[in-house]
Amino acid sequence: MDSFLPQVLLPVALGIVMLGLGLGLVVADFRRVVQFPKAVVIALVCQVVVLPAVCFGLVLALDLPPVLAVGMMLLAASPGGTTANLYSNLFGGNVALNVTLTAVNSVLAVFTLPIVVNLSLDHFLSGTGQVGLQFDKVLQVFAIVLAPVALGMFVRSRWRPFAERMHRPVRILSVAVLVLVIAGTVLQERDTLVESFEAAGLAALAFNLISLAVGYLAPRLAGVGRAESVAAAFEVGIHNGTLAIVLATTLLDSTEIAIPAAVYSLIMFFTAAAFGYLIRPRTAAGASSPHTTTQTSGADAAHADD
Repeated sequence: MDSFLPQVLLPVALGIVMLGLGLGLVVADFRRVVQFPKAVVIALVCQVVVLPAVCFGLVLALDLPPVLAVGMMLLAASPGGTTANLYSNLFGGNVALNVTLTAVNSVLAVFTLPIVVNLSLDHFLSGTGQVGLQFDKVLQVFAIVLAPVALGMFVRSRWRPFAERMHRPVRILSVAVLVLVIAGTVLQERDTLVESFEAAGLAALAFNLISLAVGYLAPRLAGVGRAESVAAAFEVGIHNGTLAIVLATTLLDSTEIAIPAAVYSLIMFFTAAAFGYLIRPRTAAGASSPHTTTQTSGADAAHADD
């Protein structure tokens, strides 16, 4: 039973999540990078370079145990989650940009994530016998992240009406699966849950808040529009905790390394909502609705044109 969660349930769970992502993507989502070049570049630099560096400094400052430090770095290297699209839609972000960033991030993570994880394993767990991500495991990361996305995109390109009907149910199923994944991880680590939450909770909370702030302020300081900055904030600030949990429990064979991602996934729903409330336009309550609808429609229109 102990092996059922990491070997069967978690890979299937992530496959469903990534398949749902693919069902909502088209080739135009990658081409749309040229429409928001500054926002895309800034968000990707924050995601791939700034946040891993910030997370490294954070775990050193908090003096986390080595296993939890690796878990935090794995989380930092994970791409944005599909939940970012939902929060961006709720708080007036440019949803089309979110879709584009999610697509590009998912591809980049195949190459950047193994690098960050291997460096983290070498720094924090060298000499402990912990096995890093060798070439065959890097290929597994490629398959875990991109194969379901590619399948979803293929289904959408060939059977678009079916993909559009299935997109929402699969996303709902993805949320349900995420809850089960977190619950399963917490249950498996129930004996050390309180200690783990005490050890990783502050780091996960601080990293989440820093990610959201960096994702929003960096584009704004560079002169990027508010809607695009909101999209970047949630894309950079909401990491794919499911991916981090799956990689920790399958490729690294450690539920302890998965603890920061599980704790983070519980926290970020509330912090992201509070952050969205803080950065919302200070206008009448209904003023943001037309803007949000426009952004959502823009994403749909972009897909319709493909």
